[in-house]
Amino acid sequence: MAGTAQHCSFVLLADFDIDKGAQLTYQFPQPLGMDEGLLANLMLPDGAERQPEDWTIFFLNQTPFNTIKPVLADDSEEGGELLYVLNLVRTKLDKTVRRGAIVKAMAICTRHSFIEIFKPVLLMALENYFNDPSQDCLAGLFDAINSIDISKAPVLTRHEKLIMRTSERKDVFVEKFEDLLRPNNDSNAHISVKTSSTNSKHKATSSQGSHSSFEDGILRANAKKNSNAAASSTSLHSQPQPPPNQPSPSNDSFSLDGSAVWVGDESGLDQIGPGGFPANHTYSVGSGRGRRSTDASSSASSSGFHGGAKSTEANLISTTAHDPASLKDTHFFPAVMEYNEHRIPIKLPMATFAEEVGDYSLIQLVQLFSGPNTVVSGPMHPHLHTSGAQTHPIIILFNALVTGKRIIFLGHHRPAGQVSSYVLSACALGSGCGVVLRGFIKRAFPYANLINREEWESIPAYIAGVTNPIFESSGSWDLLCDVGSPRMVVHKDILINHPVTSGQPSMITRTGTLKAEASAGSEEEMVRLSKDLGVNEKRGDMTKGNDTDNIFMEDITSAISYHYGEAHVRARFTEYAARFIRLAARYEEDVLGQQTAIGFPSSQYSERIGDHPRLGSGLSFTDDAAGARELASNASRIEAFRRTESYHLYQEDFKQNLVENPMQGFDVPHQLWRLRHAKRISDGEAELIMRNIAENLQTYDQVTELLSYLPPHHNGLLPLSFGLFHQSEIIRDLTVDIFNELRSYTVGVQFLQSLNHFQRYAYVRQAHARETKLLREQNNMLGIPVIGMSRTPSNRSESSLGGG
Repeated sequence: MAGTAQHCSFVLLADFDIDKGAQLTYQFPQPLGMDEGLLANLMLPDGAERQPEDWTIFFLNQTPFNTIKPVLADDSEEGGELLYVLNLVRTKLDKTVRRGAIVKAMAICTRHSFIEIFKPVLLMALENYFNDPSQDCLAGLFDAINSIDISKAPVLTRHEKLIMRTSERKDVFVEKFEDLLRPNNDSNAHISVKTSSTNSKHKATSSQGSHSSFEDGILRANAKKNSNAAASSTSLHSQPQPPPNQPSPSNDSFSLDGSAVWVGDESGLDQIGPGGFPANHTYSVGSGRGRRSTDASSSASSSGFHGGAKSTEANLISTTAHDPASLKDTHFFPAVMEYNEHRIPIKLPMATFAEEVGDYSLIQLVQLFSGPNTVVSGPMHPHLHTSGAQTHPIIILFNALVTGKRIIFLGHHRPAGQVSSYVLSACALGSGCGVVLRGFIKRAFPYANLINREEWESIPAYIAGVTNPIFESSGSWDLLCDVGSPRMVVHKDILINHPVTSGQPSMITRTGTLKAEASAGSEEEMVRLSKDLGVNEKRGDMTKGNDTDNIFMEDITSAISYHYGEAHVRARFTEYAARFIRLAARYEEDVLGQQTAIGFPSSQYSERIGDHPRLGSGLSFTDDAAGARELASNASRIEAFRRTESYHLYQEDFKQNLVENPMQGFDVPHQLWRLRHAKRISDGEAELIMRNIAENLQTYDQVTELLSYLPPHHNGLLPLSFGLFHQSEIIRDLTVDIFNELRSYTVGVQFLQSLNHFQRYAYVRQAHARETKLLREQNNMLGIPVIGMSRTPSNRSESSLGGG
């Protein structure tokens, strides 16, 4: 997207001088207008000379002391959005110099949070600078990065990203890459790169006015192209629309003994084809028929995320329209960077959020603080120890993040890059991997040192990574995470710095929420639990609490031990953060007695609200007594969370989502939770849930929102498939309507593929039976004889499973 937005804003070079210390040698294409000593010391971290190579990350434009002010930029552009700095420092032994080694660091400043993609070229550029220390090396790197063309990269919506993050299929949303797959007259049809030369004279231009985020840049790059193709129904961002009067899947299209199961017939998939490829391509299937189908063998029944769909590169069916090597996995957009006659392949992640920076690892963070040698010391605090003395260290860290505590990651004699990585992982942990909360990255300092220490320590709720042990004795932190030991230390004065009220408000039981019965879970029991917590907190006795968090962490550590991937662990922590928000919303209603602004109001399904029944909403509990205990034990951390900036940012986000979400008027996650977990659900509620979903499933955006709440590790469409076996014919028909709508889109077909044979067979059989019945009734009214609609003996598989 050359000419519309820049991927690289600045390139920096720092040297270590034995007499002068860290020195900033070059700033390209212009000075940043901030303290050069600060930049040099950030680029050359403490102990860098002991490491042959180290990667560090820091941010700019967070606070006044690290805000850039380019001399050529307009005043309105100063102090703009966050700049992410990827820095590489290398030490080369050289006996000819006084110190015996040469230490240099090179950094790039970008507005892309996925900074890890620039590591290969930065490594090459610094090596070139060691061989030829001149500004031309910086100019060549600057030009090479900004020459990357991502104009053909699709822009995914929030719900499409959520689907992609939890899908293991390598062809998910492949239809959105049609510009990349379309044949081109150019020699490199799949990518266009503007060449650069380090020997040419570089024109220094303002680097401030043309920057944008990844997606904004794509939108601007595609604006001109899309305006010329506005009338085309196959543009990059147009969504496949269902054909009018789409027939139901044919009963004869189901093969139980073969590997292929047709989710829809040919007319239903004419526009998109399986896997998102053009429907005029012939696909071979297990049954040997020359028809288009979805292959059941390409995707397992999805008993869990880790053991779910095992798609391979074979899912991306090769056609003559494109080079099959150009798109191996739709989770990444394939690009190429040309640098010094080298073509460097780059994979741009398509489903990242703003609070996710770099290639962080939640698995490493959990493993570090979940081992038998992990030590947690210091006083217990109700904001942090929600399960008393048994609170897991990762939960303590999460609580510290969402309640706005000052956190330090200390790595004495450890590479600064390692410490930086844990800080970025912590930000992802608190934000729900960028999906739920925000506000963590802008107060994060992945690498911090003694230079301007007073400035970053003055930031409320900072999250900093340090290598100097002097910070442990400084006392200006609330939680210390030592990555070397490993250990967690709660500051001895945390109760003074963060006092807790002597008591908690009594639980308010509202009609239609928690049951008021003379048993555990009654109003009296809930009030007693709430008061007991207040007494325990006052005397510092935090030994009591619910086990929900500990059970969650046992699941996470077990999943890691069974080699579940990073994507699964991230999805679980995203759900944990989202449930914490719904718990906070329930707390505001039941404990504070006020209308919540961070979630749907909590209510149960009601048969009679005026003349119409009403669906429930908000957080539900399978057991009322357990729900009351969970609210009581989480009261302190929720109260602390309500005083943070992240809470107020989420209020804004929730208000905006209420307006912008495609499915309007009801709490979709609540209804799916009821279908998954409710012990008893009436026919009336089940019918109303399915009817609301069916009526609000008319567009592609509504389909993707629904599917984003049905991830593979929760068995995908399984909760909806229960409706196929309900005793009520109306509910069965509504379920068929929902699946028919899903079948209209590629991503819906992929989700239907993940159902097992029995569930798919039930869908195909009922859809065909209903269509046959309607056609027979229509023909009877018109006096037309019915021909060829009786079931044949060959359908023995259907007969063996019963009618319906």
